[in-house]
Amino acid sequence: MKKTKKRGESPLFLLMEISQNKTFWYNKYMYTKNEDELIALGEKLGHLLEKNDVLILTGELGAGKTTLTKGLAKGLGIHQMIKSPTYTIVREYEGRLPLYHLDVYRIEGDADSIDLDEFLFGSGVTVIEWGHLLGENLPSDYLELEILKKDEGREIVFHAHGQRATELLKGLTDGV
Repeated sequence: MKKTKKRGESPLFLLMEISQNKTFWYNKYMYTKNEDELIALGEKLGHLLEKNDVLILTGELGAGKTTLTKGLAKGLGIHQMIKSPTYTIVREYEGRLPLYHLDVYRIEGDADSIDLDEFLFGSGVTVIEWGHLLGENLPSDYLELEILKKDEGREIVFHAHGQRATELLKGLTDGV
């Protein structure tokens, strides 16, 4: 693996070449050039996930929240087609661990309208699109991935809240 610093960027940014065509930015920020790289990032993170891990995905419509979740599912050994839970609120998938994929945009911060505890403290991993809308109903330990459109790619900004989230972020960036 080759490490290089991007010209003009701060030393916090390191470029890691995963393969000939895939590059990622690590530390608190990461850049993916296309959908395949976003899925590959999700897959790498999916391999690290454990029971009761919570990921919050934020970003405007079409930013890539469900695309990233497709990669998470691959990392969890899930072979089902991953669909956005926009109209169903929750989709469940079975793999190495169950994946609870929630979209809370339509509940408008009314966490009582769903049994959030069933997912947060269940036997699997919980991924919540628009999770920031839950405010104080969020658990104390979660990894937030903010997905921002940048040119043709995506910039992912990581916010670790709590010990386990910090461990996940460290595991994702180890070796860089």
